[in-house]
This record gives sequence, C-alpha cells and structure tokens, in this order.
Amino acid sequence: MKDQPPNTGQQWNTSAYAANGRFVATLATGVVELLAPRAGEHILDLGCGDGALTEQLAATGAIVTGVDASPSMAAAARARGLHIDLADATALPYEDQFDAVFSNAALHWVRDAPSVLRGVHRALRPGGRFVAEMGGQGNIAAIRTALQATLAPYGIDAEEAAASFFPSAEHYRHLLEQAGFEVQSVSLIPRPTPLPRNPDADAMETWLNTFRNGVLDRLAPPEYAPSVRATVLAATVALLRPILCDNEGNWTADYVRLRFHATRK
Repeated sequence: MKDQPPNTGQQWNTSAYAANGRFVATLATGVVELLAPRAGEHILDLGCGDGALTEQLAATGAIVTGVDASPSMAAAARARGLHIDLADATALPYEDQFDAVFSNAALHWVRDAPSVLRGVHRALRPGGRFVAEMGGQGNIAAIRTALQATLAPYGIDAEEAAASFFPSAEHYRHLLEQAGFEVQSVSLIPRPTPLPRNPDADAMETWLNTFRNGVLDRLAPPEYAPSVRATVLAATVALLRPILCDNEGNWTADYVRLRFHATRK
C-alpha cells in the first residue's frame, strides 16, 4: 500500500519500508536515550511511521500517542495496538496535552518548519520537552547530487521534487527559539550508515526505491517510457558506486543527522 501525505515529495510503501527501512528505527537509540521516557508521562511521537519506535516508547510505561500524515503508515502503527492519530505535522490538533514530543527521521520531510514548531509548542505543556532527530545539513549529499545529475536531462529538479529540509544546527536553533523554545542542545551528527544487503537487488537501488520513490515516480508513463525509470536508477547507482560502495559490494549511505533537545518556555 502506497500513499503520499501532504506537503512532502515522498510516497510511502509500508511493506517496502518494513523490509528495507527498519534500520532507521534501529539507529534511534541515542535520541530515545536523550528523551528518557518515564512511566506515566504523556508523549507524542510526531511522524511515527509504522509505529516501531512508538511501541518501544510505550513499553517504558509512558502514555504514547503517535501521529502521522500517511494513512498507510498510521494503519500499520494501529495494527500494533497503538493509539495513532492521522494529521499533518503542519496542523497538529493538540493543545497543552503532552509532557514531551518526540520525533525521529520525520521532520526533514516537511519544509514548513515554523508551522511544525508552532504546533509542537502548542501541544506541549509549559516546561515540556521536544526531543528529535532528523536529517541535517549535508545529509545524503552524494545521493542527492547523483539524482540531480541523472534526472536533469528529463527536466526534473530532484531537490525540488523531494521537498526535503536538511537544516544546519544554527538555523534550526534559530527556528526553535523563534517558536518559543529554550534550546538545551542541537548538533549535527555524521552517521555513515551501512545499507542492508539484499540478495535480490542492489542495496543502493533498494534504498532509492524506498526513500526516493516520490522523485522517481515522476518518470512514470505516459509522459516517459517504462524503461526510463530503470535507466535513471542504473545511472544513479553507477555514479554513486565509486563513492559509497566498497570492493566487496557493501553500500554506505552518507547520512548526517540533526539531534536536538528543547523545552517549551
């Protein structure tokens, strides 16, 4: 099942994400430790996806609500028995309701950061904390550059189509402070990430089909021949192989994460 939530260039296929994107939740140990969830407190998991991390937070005894803009992801999270709301991150429907808001690998899919931050500020109780990790400045720079090069001959601006937001630490600190937060910490974390090996497909091709399918789907018929998408994928992988793939065929994605902890004044 695939769908495209508002205000994003990405489309989510829940089965593909479960099979190929589980490492995103697995690598979230540090930001969960920064959140330090406590039993009985009310936590909002913003951009909860299929609920893998939401489930971990709930296991601490916290009272967790997940929210996501993707109907298929929300349905997958509800199938875990979690309390999940369907809402756009730029229009959160909460007010003075949570002790903490948590988010992992979601905020970089929304360019309208000020609207997101205003909604998070409203959702928190005074003194409540906002702890999150997202893509930061330089995130997947090689991958994005390669896609820009391979899609340009087809008249597609890959960056514009992806609609991603990868800010610097200084810029995001400014946005948090403008929204009424006191910033305890904010920093960029380079995180070269080995991609899971797939016996049936190239690992980078799998990554592109999972995390940039909204961009690649711009190559769909009838405007483009059915072979064009495969041609672009092959060209992108060829450009990236000397940079991100070792001699044994192991791929490493050039992730850079932005992690922060802020409190509502």
